[in-house]
Amino acid sequence: MELLKFLGYAAASAVILTACNRKGNPTSTNPGDISAKTGIEYNTEEGFQVASYEPLAEGPGLKFIEGGRTTLGSMEEDVAMTRDNIERTVTVASFFMDETEVANIHWLEYLSHIKKDSAEEVYTKALPDTTVWQRELSFNDPYEQYYLRYPGFRFYPVVGVSWEQANDYCLWRTAKVNENMARNGGASGGGGFKLFGKKKKGAAAEAPAEGGSLSIESGLVLPNYRLPTEAEWEYAAQAMIGTQLDEDENQSNKRLYPWDGHQMRNPYGKRQGEFLANFKRGRGDYAGIAGSLNDGAMITEWVYAYPANDFGLYNMAGNVNEWVQDVYRPLSFQDVEDLNPVRRGGGISDPAANYDIAGFQSLINDEVRVFKGGSWRDVAYWLSPGTRRFMAQDSATATIGFRCAMINTGSNK
Repeated sequence: MELLKFLGYAAASAVILTACNRKGNPTSTNPGDISAKTGIEYNTEEGFQVASYEPLAEGPGLKFIEGGRTTLGSMEEDVAMTRDNIERTVTVASFFMDETEVANIHWLEYLSHIKKDSAEEVYTKALPDTTVWQRELSFNDPYEQYYLRYPGFRFYPVVGVSWEQANDYCLWRTAKVNENMARNGGASGGGGFKLFGKKKKGAAAEAPAEGGSLSIESGLVLPNYRLPTEAEWEYAAQAMIGTQLDEDENQSNKRLYPWDGHQMRNPYGKRQGEFLANFKRGRGDYAGIAGSLNDGAMITEWVYAYPANDFGLYNMAGNVNEWVQDVYRPLSFQDVEDLNPVRRGGGISDPAANYDIAGFQSLINDEVRVFKGGSWRDVAYWLSPGTRRFMAQDSATATIGFRCAMINTGSNK
């Protein structure tokens, strides 16, 4: 009798699971009405609550960067003899990255919101250091007053921002984007707040009350905006996808710059001979001569100036250097992971105690961060994605800005 009862339950479970699979295997966007492991119906009083889900649209300002295998490291001759970026093969998972550097208008928007929403000291802490334009032997005084706030500079990259300030901006941007999505019910690509199947008594599927927040399980929350890792930044700058041959895993060459070739000028079409980035051309030569200003910028330039690379990213070489997440250390094969490498701190394999900071023989500690990409004040050498420098995370200059990144959720590619 007990055996018959057991077989009856088993047959019923098989019918349930078969019904669940009639339209194919369950997926994130179509998990079915019944658990494939317990047979318990979702969204009942005793069941698990499964919110409706559609993949979100890309966060504002982001471009998708398809991940893959690459060789990171410097291709240029190591003129400084630092040996701090040995070539190494790694895999970088897909992610999203801002198509441009964060511009003055974006920072002013940030300042406007926190001035209304936060204490005075928070606003003061977020102000860029405009004195970075001051030079004892150079008349840059007008930039100190006008560069950040004058409307003509709205879409020029924000500078005078430290690594710490850039991270604070990322946190604020995450909160504001998700707050806006919650207010609009996931308007930027979310699937609303309904549940799969019939809504049962007691099912929790309501939008959050005013002032509330959405859970990760709702599917309506974008991941954090953040600074890219050095590996992500270098991978995105290389944009090796443009060298792919017929999707056969062969690439014809590695790139010295974010574009093909070993020259700084455009070799094609009507714009042939024009420089492809904003950099210092030589001693005392920032833009060329009057009437033929080739790279066109004595200081920074419009964030959409110059051709985008093959990932659709602008100014990954020149204009301003960009902060990345990593603490600076000389790199070798021995002290990096080969999947999504990052150096969070110096304690792993290469502690700060290895460096004579107290004796003033080194500037390396756990508070110095990497910056990449070259700037309007740098010569072409620093425009190669493999080159790297570092500066204290609470410092700022007129040559360093940043852009944000975001993980690619719900996918292993």
